[in-house]
Amino acid sequence: MADDGSDTDREFSLGVPRGVLESLPEDGSNAAADMKTAVSGLEGSLEDAFDSANSDSEAAGYAVDAVEHLEGRMETYDTFIPELRAWGQSPIYAIAWRNLYAELIAQIYEHEWLAVHIDRERNYRLVEDGIRFGDR
Repeated sequence: MADDGSDTDREFSLGVPRGVLESLPEDGSNAAADMKTAVSGLEGSLEDAFDSANSDSEAAGYAVDAVEHLEGRMETYDTFIPELRAWGQSPIYAIAWRNLYAELIAQIYEHEWLAVHIDRERNYRLVEDGIRFGDR
């Protein structure tokens, strides 16, 4: 990433939390490996985007795109949980994926050099999209 005048440490890493892995049943599924592959792919994509960014603010734009994508996936899996229960099926995998996405969002925000810029970018997008408080 090009220098934007800040002296921040731009290290970035993501991982599958142990708690998420431990929540998976030991039924021979590939869910743990799939999660690790998905996280590795996301991490690699974000690292590539950050390397091409000219500033922390631009890098945060990529991070916000990822956070918004993860939030959408989290909501999708969250809606599966009651549906699976209603059909008498175990929602354990839907719960694990939902929790993984929530944990990844938290991990992105834990990178101090991104956190402030992410909040600014999200606020900017709210205003740019024309969302106004109060209907008049």
